[in-house]
Amino acid sequence: MNYMFESGFLGTRAPFFMDLVTLIVALLPFLMMGVIYFAKIKKYKLHQIAQYVLFVVSVIVVAYFEIGVRIGGGFDSFIKDSGVAHHYALIVLIIHILIAVATLFIWILALGRAKKYLREGKHKEMGKMTFNAIVLTSLSGIWVYMLLFVY
Repeated sequence: MNYMFESGFLGTRAPFFMDLVTLIVALLPFLMMGVIYFAKIKKYKLHQIAQYVLFVVSVIVVAYFEIGVRIGGGFDSFIKDSGVAHHYALIVLIIHILIAVATLFIWILALGRAKKYLREGKHKEMGKMTFNAIVLTSLSGIWVYMLLFVY
């Protein structure tokens, strides 16, 4: 597990695990666009499988992140070398956590009720909501990363 805390690859103060997670979080909306594209070209089974795979991989990435944060000493450990005020960074982190938790529930709901929403004509609407939530999670996660390791 020591590799997690070696210097990252993005050229910031962040450890390896933070760079890896941030890169994946930054790519997530683009990966989701690819999954949506499968539906647009009528590859519905591929769309369904890719959606589940992306969700499972995202949950694994979040678990990896949480392990790293806990072992690494938590928020206070990562904010100490930042030039950003602790209070401000904490508020941004709380906003990010709220968005991320809401996104998790929206995505679970979309996956769990996909067929029902399809029958009711709400599938595309729920997909847009899920995509937007993922974009907000990605942007707010990058914002937190910037506050902790760039500024």
